[in-house]
Amino acid sequence: MIFVDGLECSAFDREVFEELRGGGLGCVTVTCGFWEDTTESLDALVRWRDLVRANADLVGVATTAAEIEAIHAQGRTALLLGFQNSSFLSGRIGYVEVFADLGVRVAQLTYNIQNDVGASCYDPVDGGLTRFGREVVAEMNRCGMAIDLSHVGERTSMEAIEHSAVPVAVTHANPASLVPHARNKSDDLLKALAARGGVLGVSGYRNISGEYAATAATWAELVARTADLIGVEHVGIGSDLGRKIGEADLRWMRQGRWTRTVQYGAGSAANPGKQPPLPWFPDTRSFPDLAEALAGRGFAPGEVAAVMGGNWMRFYHEVLPAGRPAGEE
Repeated sequence: MIFVDGLECSAFDREVFEELRGGGLGCVTVTCGFWEDTTESLDALVRWRDLVRANADLVGVATTAAEIEAIHAQGRTALLLGFQNSSFLSGRIGYVEVFADLGVRVAQLTYNIQNDVGASCYDPVDGGLTRFGREVVAEMNRCGMAIDLSHVGERTSMEAIEHSAVPVAVTHANPASLVPHARNKSDDLLKALAARGGVLGVSGYRNISGEYAATAATWAELVARTADLIGVEHVGIGSDLGRKIGEADLRWMRQGRWTRTVQYGAGSAANPGKQPPLPWFPDTRSFPDLAEALAGRGFAPGEVAAVMGGNWMRFYHEVLPAGRPAGEE
């Protein structure tokens, strides 16, 4: 069994990397940016390279499924570099290939407001995937960069699924029919995602998990009901864990540079701040407990392995480019 977390937005350092190893994580998609332009995003990749180099005994950057498996076999955690927006492209289609060549393997089409690719889940009107957006989807397919729809609007998401030549992902969200929230996804969208071979990373983030965030057992119930909806083979984990994220970080995520007004993201005026850690999942050292919770809910051993990481690995084998295992000449 390989443990995979479909997305985290933590402020990573050696301590957080040690937590990954403590939980036996084989792979984690990390967030390199939200609103940053091309130059700022390049700076972020430089920082990530320096950070990984300084902690190479614990982690390594992976660009293919084979590299994930090789890094995991070495007793380290594979990191997939990702962005939660497409602002790093600065409207230039050629930058998809450039950033792919630099190791970026996951990108969300939009974040919390409409951009030149399409609409976000918070926009009151969703005009769908733009002409540029269709070009971006095709180029991400060509370059082996996974498409993430977690914060993307309904129509834009549907059209991305339709136009993508390979499966796409929702790395961190839940079914809206179980937890009504703008950030969660309709049954129709999730069924379309699954029909094309995609994966949903079920999240325990309080704001979008509601009562299912109470305990590991209630989270396992959320997973079970999601599996009933779209099939267990399309369900993974996307914790959206934000270790060491402070109020300034949260403000940047929610407001960027596009507004002077207070934004609450997945929160609300009544629930505005950073959410406290889940007692049953304070950090990734608790990842093995999720497998126990799934087994306790009645998932068979093969199903537990699939949800804990096997489904993500199947997705990565199909979507990420083929290549030599890490460490080979």
